[in-house]
Amino acid sequence: MTTQKQVEANRKNAKLGGVKTDAGKEVSKYNAMKHGILSKEILIDGEDDQTLIDLGKKLRVQLAPEGELEMILVDRIISNVWRLKRLLKIEKSSMEWSRADTLYDSIEFGNKTEGQLELKAERDMVTCYAIPLILRYETAIERSFIKALHELQRIQSARKGEGSQIPIAVDIEADG
Repeated sequence: MTTQKQVEANRKNAKLGGVKTDAGKEVSKYNAMKHGILSKEILIDGEDDQTLIDLGKKLRVQLAPEGELEMILVDRIISNVWRLKRLLKIEKSSMEWSRADTLYDSIEFGNKTEGQLELKAERDMVTCYAIPLILRYETAIERSFIKALHELQRIQSARKGEGSQIPIAVDIEADG
């Protein structure tokens, strides 16, 4: 059971903690980040802002948004494309790390030929534990990308007076 003295000491200590400066807050907002795939920030440390700006310009020219709603959808598309590019880098890094780790372990503890070691490393790289998680993220990001693109196309068609197609949901059952 907590004494009144402990409660008061905890309250006093709680007032002392935490980041106080703007610079400290800017740094600490990334503390919990593991991979950045689903980051609220479009750019994370090490990413080139000019590349993102160039991507945004190209997609805005190609998609030709008019009005705030279309701009929001195009921004969503840009952010999803950027996250997919980031995801590919993460997938490559995970696979390379897994391959190198397998080769290191095999050389240390095995008596296999160089060809056998390479085959084992290639297999372990492809079956890396992180791949299923990465593929789930990829699927979610692609779904968001396609959804935003289709909604943009539907709104643009309606704006131009063309008949816009209503999205259709299809249920598929696989028996057997």
